[in-house]
Amino acid sequence: MRHESLLLLCLLLILIFPHAAQGQEENNYGTWSLYWENDYLAKTDSNYTNGGRLTWTSPWISWKPEGDPVPTGTTPWYHSLIKAMPFFYAPGSQSGMFLAVGQNMYTPDDKYRQDLIVDDRPYAGYLYLGFGLIKRNARHMDTLEVDVGIVGRHSYAGDVQEQVHKWIGNDEPKGWANQLKDEPALEITYERKWKWLKTEIGSDWGYDLIPHAGGSVGNVAIYANAGAEFRFGWNRPNDFGTCTIRPGCESGAFDGENPQHSGGSRFGAFFFLGADGRAVLRDIFLDGNTFTESHSVEKEPFVADFSAGLGFVISNLKVTYAVVYRTKQFETQPRNEQVFGSLLISYYY
Repeated sequence: MRHESLLLLCLLLILIFPHAAQGQEENNYGTWSLYWENDYLAKTDSNYTNGGRLTWTSPWISWKPEGDPVPTGTTPWYHSLIKAMPFFYAPGSQSGMFLAVGQNMYTPDDKYRQDLIVDDRPYAGYLYLGFGLIKRNARHMDTLEVDVGIVGRHSYAGDVQEQVHKWIGNDEPKGWANQLKDEPALEITYERKWKWLKTEIGSDWGYDLIPHAGGSVGNVAIYANAGAEFRFGWNRPNDFGTCTIRPGCESGAFDGENPQHSGGSRFGAFFFLGADGRAVLRDIFLDGNTFTESHSVEKEPFVADFSAGLGFVISNLKVTYAVVYRTKQFETQPRNEQVFGSLLISYYY
């Protein structure tokens, strides 16, 4: 019951904090973002089989060149917090923050065996609460995210999968007794994005290229990553691209310059291609528990994701859907790749 109460408290904090930021400036919006990823698209139910995340991103604070905030009528509660962070308090730029709660689920290829499958990945779940800071200007955006949570039985990933299988009439997975043991989780991730080749070709059509690079440390994962996203379309959002569920990859809140919000009725549509490569030193979901003996497999040191998708913006709502292809993650992986769908729904308020 203690763990359920902690999760409920985290959700309440996520729901309460945005209201303290409202009244920022009329043309500066906060954002709610709901992510859902699942491998049903490929008719599989294994490896990274499900992920969900709910994120609140604050309205931006715009800083004058001399360091004072641009007057907005109401000073948000996180103003002092950001000003105390030297890297994210940057005169002449914009700063913001975000809070997130999420859960990821990982299973072997055969979920209906009760015994330990030694040559396939461990059962694992990850439940976390995230806090992040964002800084941006017209050319680039920096994101620092700190996630704390739990890997193991009390991530409740097994309970969620079993309940969902009951609802949809699928057989119950049998092997969650073999999942990783409970372990407190810490993950610190930094990522920088650049906006290159931002070009308008007339009648609100245009394209841009958004490279990124970063890395993560902690007992959940240690890696360095780099990649890029190319977008082309009509009335593209004025943000830093579309994210999968990846720590440190937030697009940031809407800043009032997006044509979709002129009059509240504009429509936008675009397609995007993305790639992200990772040099992986540690992955708890493959390497197993950090401090105790557990099931593990030999991971691949280099992994890449390739994605293609479509996005739409209608008034205050942005929806994107991407198909993600992930390369082989461990040596004995039954399939040499994985395909899953990634849905993002963002509401600007």
